[in-house]
Amino acid sequence: MLDVNAINLHYGAAQALRGVSLKAEPGKVTCVLGRNGVGKTSLLRAIVGQHSISAGAITFEGKDISRLSTVERARHGIAIVPQGREIFPLLTVEENLETGFAPLPRNDRSVPDDVFSLFPVLNTMLNRRGGDLSGGQQQQLAIGRALVMRPRLLLLDEPTEGIQPSIIKDIGRAISYLRSLGQMAIVLVEQYLDFAQELGDRLVVMDRGSIVYACDKADMDEGALKRAMAI
Repeated sequence: MLDVNAINLHYGAAQALRGVSLKAEPGKVTCVLGRNGVGKTSLLRAIVGQHSISAGAITFEGKDISRLSTVERARHGIAIVPQGREIFPLLTVEENLETGFAPLPRNDRSVPDDVFSLFPVLNTMLNRRGGDLSGGQQQQLAIGRALVMRPRLLLLDEPTEGIQPSIIKDIGRAISYLRSLGQMAIVLVEQYLDFAQELGDRLVVMDRGSIVYACDKADMDEGALKRAMAI
């Protein structure tokens, strides 16, 4: 479904990604691991079109999307849950969810039942402003907003960062459920190895803008994985 092929990305003279290749398939979770500043978020920005790549190609469902705008990629079924959540604090929960309608045809502009079954708290807080929610509730709202878009590729940028353990478990269950449907490819950027090992079907470690270790879960060498993360 998603094929990132040897991409480079620059911020001015600084190179953030160096020949990065990555695949994501429906019904599987690809986890991208690594320390802060190694290029994980830059990779997601490249996939979603928030920053143009300087070399390589990104294909989605067999189509080269490397030069498409962020809006066009969203219309193709690519959604991101950004680091820091980026909800609209003055909009209600319901209004925040409805911002996910933007790339959808008019007939599809409704909130899927899965959003409220995965995160029941959102249904009880529809009229509360997003800024009044706790950090964990805001994270659930950000994921719910992405699911409103009915994505075929879901990108999650450190969804457990600063979140209480009970909601981390809720997020983990939601990701597992979405994977089980077999229709969505998921790319999960994480720093917490335990969370990634529990959910990931494929594990990728980045350092200094490059992939330094990659394996399927079934073939994982835990020692090699931890050494790569310690680089």
